[in-house]
Amino acid sequence: MGGTILRLGAINTWALPRHTGVSWHVASCFRPTQHRGIMMKIRLGLIALALCVLGMGAASAAKLIEPNLYQSQPNEEAGKALLRQAMIQADDGSWERIAVGRVYYLGGMKAEGQAIFDEVLTDDDASDRFRVARVYMEAGEWTRAKPLFDEAIRMEPKEEKWLAEVGAYYLLNGDRETAEALFDRSFKRDTELWATVAAAGAYLGVKPQE
Repeated sequence: MGGTILRLGAINTWALPRHTGVSWHVASCFRPTQHRGIMMKIRLGLIALALCVLGMGAASAAKLIEPNLYQSQPNEEAGKALLRQAMIQADDGSWERIAVGRVYYLGGMKAEGQAIFDEVLTDDDASDRFRVARVYMEAGEWTRAKPLFDEAIRMEPKEEKWLAEVGAYYLLNGDRETAEALFDRSFKRDTELWATVAAAGAYLGVKPQE
């Protein structure tokens, strides 16, 4: 080609002579129309990415906590204001809403916490039941926790850690027979450290670590 540099991206392949020595097939891969199409796709992709980033930034800004919600406010008012924000942040997450409900419930606002639990428990989810039951145990309400624990392990009978934890609560509340039946079921499933620790602690009067 005598030292001539060809810029293939600018070649009009339909006018390219057959005798140039450049493969007709290779040259056709560099048609200007195809090149423009690829660049357009790249530009559109970058625009979409930029919009996504901007959208995430806007969503993050919408959830910023203003200092005046808690600074110089009485403790109860600051707590309530932050809990309202936490509910917005929780969105539709059941575990997140239970976490908010827990603070309401244990913070002296049981009605508000219970309302959140009641809404979450409308869904048929074992882990939600287990988490709400744990809150009741923190509040010292075994009679409320027990049926939820029983439901959770009925729904998920292979969760060895759950079996041992519930067994521990039974033992701590004076029902050794049921506790040891649950320990047996747990230990037959797997040698799970946390299950063993939960059972051991119950014999020594130590509540399971959540």
